[in-house]
Amino acid sequence: MSAYLYPNLKSKKAFREAIAQGRTITAMENTPAGSVLVRGTTTVTFEGPHHPEPHRFYGKAQVTDGKVTKVI
Repeated sequence: MSAYLYPNLKSKKAFREAIAQGRTITAMENTPAGSVLVRGTTTVTFEGPHHPEPHRFYGKAQVTDGKVTKVI
């Protein structure tokens, strides 16, 4: 499954900079039943920016205790 990262930033570089600044980034996984907040420690595949804009980038992110700690 894919995920969206929040807040909705416009590039992977912007996500990396936000994490370096200490901003909280969360991931919502898209499922057939709706969006679910990613909790625990895992790796997610994400796309952005969010709908209705066309997706222009894809990547992977490490989630630790429900917060994105690294964009791979």
